[in-house]
Amino acid sequence: MTKNYKILFLIILIFSTLLSISSPSWFVMWISLEINLLSIIPLMSNQNNIYQAESSMKYFIVQTIASSILLFSLIIKDQPINNELLSMQSLMFTSSLMMKMGMAPFHFWLPEVMEGLTWENCLILATWQKIAPSCLLMYEINLNLLTILIILSSSMISSLMSLKQTSMRKIMAYSSINHMAWMLSSMSISSHLWIIYFLIYSLTNVLLMMTFKILNINKITQMFNPNFNKSLSKFLFSMNLLSMGGLPPFIGFMPKWFTTMSMSSTMLFMLILTMIIFTLIMLYVYMRLGFPSQMFKNKKTSLKFKIKLMTWMPTLNFILITGLTILPSFTYLI
Repeated sequence: MTKNYKILFLIILIFSTLLSISSPSWFVMWISLEINLLSIIPLMSNQNNIYQAESSMKYFIVQTIASSILLFSLIIKDQPINNELLSMQSLMFTSSLMMKMGMAPFHFWLPEVMEGLTWENCLILATWQKIAPSCLLMYEINLNLLTILIILSSSMISSLMSLKQTSMRKIMAYSSINHMAWMLSSMSISSHLWIIYFLIYSLTNVLLMMTFKILNINKITQMFNPNFNKSLSKFLFSMNLLSMGGLPPFIGFMPKWFTTMSMSSTMLFMLILTMIIFTLIMLYVYMRLGFPSQMFKNKKTSLKFKIKLMTWMPTLNFILITGLTILPSFTYLI
């Protein structure tokens, strides 16, 4: 019975997101976001786990506040207003969507919420739940002062805060904030560029978080896991970490490269340079995670683990690697 109601809420979650990004009305979009919120709370909460219940409550409170601000900005939008109110409406609209996505300086809830969730829910929160707010933001996004400040603060705070973290979930939360800074930059230039970035980020996230789930890795100290008995497993895992960090020639480097080339036409060279510097700090964090599994010889594991891990990881990695040769042919879409 429990599994059935989870599937029901997952279907509602998917359709509410699709309705939100395809609706021609702002208020239908807002209602869809509320349905989306009400459908993900049962997926997050677990009456037998106090941490999941606490995280779901925190998420509900933050999203409710953001939705209230968003609704108020939409009400103002339909009224005859002067330039001052128009600026305030734009500020409220942008801030509410940034809060929903957990971007700095509205990011404080995201690491704490992800810390109490399962890896499956962390994956949903870091990928699927970004789609609807991002698509709504595309309607009014431009590289103004507010957007630049949010991009800079998200890049800086996420990279610096991740240096002192030992929790894998918090590191992945700050990783999400860092990538959202790049996605915000890409969507301000081209929606096609954002789609490419989001798809690559999501696929890499699936590989990493499902690996953490299978190996039951929650802390950095657990990276010395004896389950890494195969050199291929170690190689694929480290490759995905480096890809997530945007190291060339891995697939994760491509969307950052496209974004950098596109932003260079806007003459915002200091913004590009700052983002690259903080991305290098984030890359150091990923390398710190991947090195323990490569440097130590570990014990053997059961056949069950080998089957669970090795049947799907090489397949998805092959897709990501082959995409490295195919993706440059789509640059004309940007």
